[in-house]
Amino acid sequence: MAGTPIMKARALAVLGTGSDVGKSLITAGLCRLLFRAGVRVAPFKAQNMSNNSFVTPDGKEIGRAQALQAQACGLEPDADMNPILMKPDSDCSAQIVVQGKVWGKAEARTYFQQRTDLAERVRESYERLAGKYEVIVIEGAGSAAEMNLRDRDLANWSAVEMADARVVLVADIDRGGVFAQVIGTLDLLAPHERARVVGIIINKFRGDASLFDDGVRFIEHRTGILVLGVVPMLRGFRLDQEDAVDIERTGQAQFAGDRVNIAVVLLPRMSNFTDLNPLMAEPDVVVRYVEKAADLNGADVVVLPGSKNTIADFSYVRSSGMAEAICRHAAQGMEVVGLCGGFQMLGRSITDPDEVEAGGKVEGLSLLNVSTEFTRTKITQVVEAESLEIEPARHLRVRGYFIHMGRTTGQHMRRCFRLCQKNGEIEGAAEGDTAGMDGAVSDTGMIWGTYLHGVFDRSEFRRAWVNRIRVRKGLPSLPDSVSQHTSESLHGQLDRWADHLQSNLKYTSLL
Repeated sequence: MAGTPIMKARALAVLGTGSDVGKSLITAGLCRLLFRAGVRVAPFKAQNMSNNSFVTPDGKEIGRAQALQAQACGLEPDADMNPILMKPDSDCSAQIVVQGKVWGKAEARTYFQQRTDLAERVRESYERLAGKYEVIVIEGAGSAAEMNLRDRDLANWSAVEMADARVVLVADIDRGGVFAQVIGTLDLLAPHERARVVGIIINKFRGDASLFDDGVRFIEHRTGILVLGVVPMLRGFRLDQEDAVDIERTGQAQFAGDRVNIAVVLLPRMSNFTDLNPLMAEPDVVVRYVEKAADLNGADVVVLPGSKNTIADFSYVRSSGMAEAICRHAAQGMEVVGLCGGFQMLGRSITDPDEVEAGGKVEGLSLLNVSTEFTRTKITQVVEAESLEIEPARHLRVRGYFIHMGRTTGQHMRRCFRLCQKNGEIEGAAEGDTAGMDGAVSDTGMIWGTYLHGVFDRSEFRRAWVNRIRVRKGLPSLPDSVSQHTSESLHGQLDRWADHLQSNLKYTSLL
């Protein structure tokens, strides 16, 4: 990918001293600041590794972080913003999505053998973006000094040099060792790489940031590079994260009698955990991610989330004792919800004859009279649907997207949703889906599953579902305005984050 840059846009790259230092959100915040300054800006991440993905309006799959960054830029997400997405399905292999479509499944060694072809796809995508926008904000991956991967790197310095980008280095002070993070990273860079670094951001500071003034002076004296700012932790901040839920916070959440208590099974290969984020923001809801059967005690609802390796994750659900606990929960007349892979687990069986994931066949929980067979065709589609189960007289709408490779069928299926809007036919979908329906629900209405990611995003449906649970608990229903306020608050988080960066960074030097 190295060579004479031929793109038009100016480029700024946000690289990190390691994983989870905040690169994604710093990128989103800088994108928002540039957008608010009237700059035509777009995000770019050459290669992403995440099971938290999003579907673009034209049915292509990218990392969720790039969808958020596109929103920060006032843009619809585009597959060129994340030309390579790696979705791990085990410790050694991953599904590879290239420019929004499944490219294949590869182990690490096989994947790196395709570097030349993949690098060309990265360049194609970047050139298209750079020809349309004034500034591209590039997000790196992992550490800026991955020495063992330098000859195979696609996301960091090869992307920086391709775009002739200036670089901002982000470090996480909350994890400790920030001086070693910054100085060690810079010392490992080649001179021409280090020369591109125009600033350092110290992220996730707790307490009075002025107490780190001497630390700033030390870093600037030792490196000769400006510290653009020390960014404090932002309390009560809710934006979709890229890689994992806040396990510590949600794992310690306490169920309460006057709240709707939701237990989400923490799967080893959980995907699209952001489906639950709107519920976490509701004032009368407690969401707890659980790993042990005992943690289901007190739950009004158990949710099985999405999975990138449904069969393997279901084996974990059985071996952990969670399967028996979920069935006991259902037998007591309590609610169980399955989202995508979780929906598949609620059925009678899951088969994978073509080894789309791990291969084989397992018996499911048999809480729904459906069966799933994996196929090689991946369904990625933005859809709008009408609820057939939650207050059907109100014709409540949801909007979300499909990302799955399974065909789920069953006799006399009672459906959850009627699809109202589809951007073209869904190739390879199950017969029920092509008839314009999604999901399945038990005769009691207490067990249901859907392939719709984002099913809880719209406030009216979310409030209706939460109120149904409240009524079962003997609690009064709350008005739609409560959830509308929650959605409005979530929609304002990007500007709140940009305001926070604006107050704590010398960002104008980057514009």
